[in-house]
Amino acid sequence: MSDKSIQGENERDDVQAIATLDACGLFCPEPVMMLHNKIRDIEAGDILEVFATDPSTTRDVPKFCLFLGHELIEHSQQDGRYRYLIRKV
Repeated sequence: MSDKSIQGENERDDVQAIATLDACGLFCPEPVMMLHNKIRDIEAGDILEVFATDPSTTRDVPKFCLFLGHELIEHSQQDGRYRYLIRKV
């Protein structure tokens, strides 16, 4: 899975999340609703790490970021689990 918003390897090594959201086991629209609430709790420039198992997050999380102007730094998938790093703008 590739994404133009994913940064280079060296840049990702320096990225550290300030908060984590575990939305595993939840289904649309819950992961994005939880993401919306959690991102309000962090400061601009902070990075949120999100874990989910719902495949619809591969569509919903990038759209959430695009719509609200947040930066999707990285996303990946392994063993049916999705991971996103989002910088609050």
